[in-house]
Amino acid sequence: MRMHPTLIAAAVATLFVGTMPAQAQTSKELDELRQEIKRLREEVNELKKGKAAEAKPADASGWGDRIEQLEIKSKDAVVAGDIPGGFRLPGSETSVRFYGYAEAHLIHDLKIPTPSDNFTDLTFQPLDNSGLQKGKTKLTAQTSRFGFESSTPTSVGTFNTKLEMDFYSYGSGNRNRLRLRHAYGEYAGWLVGQTWSTFMDLDDLPETVDFNGPIGAPFSRRTMIRYTYNDPKLAKFTFALEDPEDQFGGGSANERLPQVVARFDKSFDWGAINVRALAHEKRSFAQSKRGFGVGVGGSYKLTDKDLLMGQYTRVDGDVDQLYGSNGYAIDGTTGEITFDKNQGLVLGYAKTFSDQLRGTVAFGMNRGKTAQAVDNRRLQQLFVNVIYSPIKNVELGAEYIHGTRKTFSDETGTMSRFDLMGRYSF
Repeated sequence: MRMHPTLIAAAVATLFVGTMPAQAQTSKELDELRQEIKRLREEVNELKKGKAAEAKPADASGWGDRIEQLEIKSKDAVVAGDIPGGFRLPGSETSVRFYGYAEAHLIHDLKIPTPSDNFTDLTFQPLDNSGLQKGKTKLTAQTSRFGFESSTPTSVGTFNTKLEMDFYSYGSGNRNRLRLRHAYGEYAGWLVGQTWSTFMDLDDLPETVDFNGPIGAPFSRRTMIRYTYNDPKLAKFTFALEDPEDQFGGGSANERLPQVVARFDKSFDWGAINVRALAHEKRSFAQSKRGFGVGVGGSYKLTDKDLLMGQYTRVDGDVDQLYGSNGYAIDGTTGEITFDKNQGLVLGYAKTFSDQLRGTVAFGMNRGKTAQAVDNRRLQQLFVNVIYSPIKNVELGAEYIHGTRKTFSDETGTMSRFDLMGRYSF
């Protein structure tokens, strides 16, 4: 350790005094030496005080301890997260958000109500000559839902998760059961889990008060492995392997291969377009058969408050990938599989009247070519609605729905109903 020159001088002086011959020490000289040593000691003491101050500043008020406590406390504080409306978990880089809504519908049918579901299901709309009673009123809150999502930053982007459920299950015997809607993780362009099928065109699906929405559009949630490459200056390309089983099982329950979906999306200042392709397989005890599907959709901004949208879909032999499709039939004796070649069309016009009021007019159609067990030749629906938000997080909707079902035997079923909705989001 290097000593300060003043300390060295003090030590030397002390040694010199101790060894000086007594005969040489006059009274005057001794007094001078004593004064010099005193001065040197005072300088040494001042030096020591300075060193101590540099090592730890004097802090009678305790500011150092208070700052340390604040730093510890800040690590456990709840702060706003990277997800809008979310928060960051204390001591973590992960942001989370809880969301959902309580929703209730009052549905009144003017014609014969659909027996299979509370909401529109034109595929099974009773025929006008069935002799069933007309008119029915139903109130339900089964479409209420809740969800959770998270986002964690990494060196190559964010790792996201989502889990969402509601209390709505299709069919009259499945009321008020908790149902899984979405459950997936997403990282570096990859998505693994359950969510909307890649073949769906959600961007160009008109908003309806009715929970099921217009006939003639792909409408399916699937478990999948999906990769998306998105270049904002170029386009978005998506490829997915999806669970092949549809809601009716049958020929899709034992498929050897997953459904394969490829998709292209491109956005413009005036709107957007997309092109989709699907390949699937159905199997019986005697036969395997491949089917295909294609879709194209887009939107056009008339003004900042007026939007046109539409989508066309053609699917052979898959029930879920085209809402209203006749799907396929399996001969119980020979095992032969027959695909219906269904075409669907959905058109919509959305109008924003103000920050509190918006409305939509939507038309949906599905047309079959081959008679199956459910032998619908043509299905058509019209939706007209308005949705009003009197205060933040509250929406009130009113909608009129008219639909017609025509079978291959030229019988007709007519749907006519009002749907009133209240939704309270959190």
